[in-house]
Amino acid sequence: MKMKKTTRIVLSVILGTVLTGLYYYLVLPPLNVHSTGFWISLLLIMLFYGIPLGLVRLSLPHGAGGVGRFAKTTPDKAEKKSVGSKVFLVALAIPVAVLAIGGLLSSTFFNAHKYASVASVTEAAFSEDMPEADVVSNISLMDTESAQIIGNRALGSLSDVVSQYELSYTYNQINYQGTPKKVANLEYVDLFRWLNNASVGVPGYVMVDPVNNTAEYIRFDKPLKYVDSAYLGDDLMRKLRFSYPTKIFGTVNFEIDEAGNPWFVVSCMAPRVGLFGAMDVSEVILFNPCDGSSQLYAVADTPAWIDNVYNGYLACEKYDWYGTLSGGWWNSVIGNKGCKQTTDNFGYIVLGDDVWYFTGVTSVTGDESNIGFIISNARTGEYKYYPVVGAEEYSAMRAAEGEVQEKGYVASFPSLINVSGQATYIMVLKDAGGLVKLYALVNVENYGIVATGATQTEAKRAYLDLLVQKGLVEGAETPDQVENRSQVTVMDVRLAVLNGQTVVYLTGDDGCVYKGFLDEDETLILVRAGQDLSLSWVEGEHPPIRILKGWIFLGGK
Repeated sequence: MKMKKTTRIVLSVILGTVLTGLYYYLVLPPLNVHSTGFWISLLLIMLFYGIPLGLVRLSLPHGAGGVGRFAKTTPDKAEKKSVGSKVFLVALAIPVAVLAIGGLLSSTFFNAHKYASVASVTEAAFSEDMPEADVVSNISLMDTESAQIIGNRALGSLSDVVSQYELSYTYNQINYQGTPKKVANLEYVDLFRWLNNASVGVPGYVMVDPVNNTAEYIRFDKPLKYVDSAYLGDDLMRKLRFSYPTKIFGTVNFEIDEAGNPWFVVSCMAPRVGLFGAMDVSEVILFNPCDGSSQLYAVADTPAWIDNVYNGYLACEKYDWYGTLSGGWWNSVIGNKGCKQTTDNFGYIVLGDDVWYFTGVTSVTGDESNIGFIISNARTGEYKYYPVVGAEEYSAMRAAEGEVQEKGYVASFPSLINVSGQATYIMVLKDAGGLVKLYALVNVENYGIVATGATQTEAKRAYLDLLVQKGLVEGAETPDQVENRSQVTVMDVRLAVLNGQTVVYLTGDDGCVYKGFLDEDETLILVRAGQDLSLSWVEGEHPPIRILKGWIFLGGK
C-alpha cells in the first residue's frame, strides 16, 4: 500500500529527531559557534533529517539514475523536488564553509603576532626563585607510570574494592597541605560493575607521595556519584554538558581540597584568535561529584587551593606560539631568527601554594642544548623564564642512565634545583618494573658531572664532592656531609623492603632511628636489641631518622 506523502514526511522528521537526540546524548557536542565540533554536529544533524526525507537522493536529475517511484516522478514534481534538494545542499555547504574559512582565518598564517601575544613571559633570576634546600621536597620526581604501579599496589590488598573498581589512568599533580602529591580516583571497571554499584557510588581514591615513593588508599566520607566511567545520567561529562550546554570543555582534573573533599576541576575553553584559533582557558567549573552541584569561576577568581586549571601541554603550546611566532609566520618557517621552543615533555615543581610546570627551552634548529628554562603556573597561567644555558633534559637523562648502564635503569623526566649556586637536574632512575631505585643529579652546564645515590641525601653528597673536585664550588663541608658518632643501646631492630632494597632500622635509647642498607653492610643482620653500639651517621631527610654509615659492637647481649 502506498504511503501518503504527509505520513512519509512525519515519519522522516520523527526519525531525524530520534537520531539527533541520540547523537547529542552520546556525543555531547557544545552548542557554541566557536567549537569545530558544533559545526560538524550541525552537518550530521542536517543529514539525519535530509536523508530520510529523500533530499539527497532526489538531487539526481529526473531519469538519470532514479529508481522505483522516483524514476516515475513527473517533470513538474521532479523540478520542485530538485529545488528542495538544491536548497538542502546549499544548507549543507554552510557548516563546511564555516569550518574551512573560519579555520583559515583563525590560522597562524594570518595571525602570527596574535598567537605570540597569548602568553606573557617574564624573565626571572634562577637563584632568587629557587633557593637551595638540603632536601628536595617540593618536586614530583615520580612520573605517572610509577605512580600507577605504587597506587595499584596500595589498592591490591582491598579485595572488596579491587574486584569492582579500578584506578583512573590519570594521576593529577596537586599541592596538598604544602607538599606535592598525585591523586587518582576510583572508576567502575565496566558497565556491569556500574550496575552493581551505582547505588553505592565510588568509595575512595589513592594519594601517592612522589617524593617518598609511597601510596595510601583513602575512603571518601561521602562516595562519588558522577565519574567518567559511569553511565546514563551518572556519567560525569553528560552531567556537565546538560548543566553547561554552551561551554567548550578542556581538561577535567580530579583534585581534593585542603580538607580532603573531592572535586572535579573543569577548564572551559574559548578562542583568543578568530573563530577557532588559539584556544585558551577562559573559565573554570568547580564540580562536586558527590551531589552534582557546581560553580563557574573566571580564571582570575579561581580558589587558591585549586592547582590544575591549565594543563602542561597547553602551557608548552602557548609558549611555543610565543617563541616561534613573535617574528612573524614567515620567520617561523624560513630563517627562524630568534625562534625557540620547549622540549617535548615537562615536570612539576611546587612553589608557594601552587603547582608549576617546568620544561627546557631550546632553539628550533634542534641542537642538544637548552638556552633557558620556563616554569608555568598551572592555576594562573603565569610564565617565568630563566636564561640558564646547558644540556637539554634528554641529554641529562642519558647521562644519568649511562652512569649505571649495567643495571639497565631508565631515568624519569628531570626537574631543576639549585645546588650551591649550580643549576642542577634531579631525577629518579627506575628499574624494568617501574620502581624507583636511585636518585641522580646532573649538572646543567656540564652534564658529564653525574652523581647517583639510594637517597636524595646520598646523591647530593656525592654530587657536592664532584663539584668540589671540579673546582665549581668551595670545598667547605655542608652539614649533611659531616659524619657524627653516637653510643647507644639498641632498643629495637626492624627490617623493611623499600623499592627492592632491604633496609634495617635500629631504634636507639636516645630516641633516634638509625637507617642502614643491608646491601651496603650485610653485618647489620647481626645486630640485636639490647646491644651497645658505637654508630657513625649523617643527618637523614626526615629527622630523627639518621643514615647509618658504620657501627662497632661495644657490648650487651
